[in-house]
Amino acid sequence: MTRIGIILGSTRPNRKGEQVALWALETAQARRDAQFELVDLRDYPLPPLDEAMPPSFGKYQQEHTRRWAQKVSSFDGFVVVTPEYNHSTSGVLKNALDFLFGEWNNKAVGFISYGVNGGVRAVEHLRVMASELMMADVRTQVALSFATDFENRTQFKPGAHNLLALNKMLDQVISWSQALAPLRSDRRAVA
Repeated sequence: MTRIGIILGSTRPNRKGEQVALWALETAQARRDAQFELVDLRDYPLPPLDEAMPPSFGKYQQEHTRRWAQKVSSFDGFVVVTPEYNHSTSGVLKNALDFLFGEWNNKAVGFISYGVNGGVRAVEHLRVMASELMMADVRTQVALSFATDFENRTQFKPGAHNLLALNKMLDQVISWSQALAPLRSDRRAVA
């Protein structure tokens, strides 16, 4: 069965992303067309990139990199939950993406963003990164605003329209992950 990782891209204390990621996971797990797993970056503490070789070589020396690579390799596609910090994504998420290369290749990715303006600028940057990592980013995005989707800017209260967007995005991530499977199989055969 297709496996989709839901990556929680913030490690800050009092982060809003945990509420969002758990909502996405609960919604996704009600489906029967894929398996879903929450991947919290707090569980994969990575220092600033400390590998001697570029990630595209796939020659990881550090145990924390090998552990992260094994987890990312186990998925066929991803949903990334990202905050928007300073018109971009979080540093910890960018760093986690930068650590690897081949493990991201030929996998679909969808985005759930949150922030003052729905986190849309963070996703703009992530789409450029996804392209370089040879990921297929789907069009539908869930953009959550602190003004309308968080009560008192703290308690996550998504509107019904967000649930529709989430399911549409999941449809796309799953179908694209399945469509890309032959490319991942070809890569594994060469490796």
